[in-house]
Amino acid sequence: MKLKETLTHPFEPVIFNDSKILILGTFPSIKSFENSFYYGHPKNQFWDILSIIFNDKKPETIEEKTEFLKKHKIALWDAICECKRKEGNSRDDNLEILKPCNIKKLLNKYPNIKKIAVTSRTAEKVIKKHFPDIKIIYLTSPSPLNARLKLEQKAEIWKKSLQLT
Repeated sequence: MKLKETLTHPFEPVIFNDSKILILGTFPSIKSFENSFYYGHPKNQFWDILSIIFNDKKPETIEEKTEFLKKHKIALWDAICECKRKEGNSRDDNLEILKPCNIKKLLNKYPNIKKIAVTSRTAEKVIKKHFPDIKIIYLTSPSPLNARLKLEQKAEIWKKSLQLT
């Protein structure tokens, strides 16, 4: 991946006809690109948080992750579909946003989605700017850079925010 090259989102949304919750990240990390799936950095706590919330085994493979999402009626995508990285890391503040993903079109196609949540302030800003009529829930970031909260605290915040208690 070269600096400042235009990057296009590499994955399709993971979504099912009965998905109830859509979780939007910002844009795949460099590790996610390498691992060919969402939240692919080994230190990212996304999958740990979900496994705690649903009291289920943490999925490891792409197949297990996809089945986990299906079982718990969760859809995954990102807020940004085209961008440039200003530096060679995955931080959101290194992204130059070129094009948001068409969240509205996805929601029209999957009317069972009742809750839309974001896992970063950047994703939140993109959605509010481009889709101001979409109500979103902010979930504290699962990124390893968000070290002020322990894993269990993040899981509790997500569970309350998504009203899964």
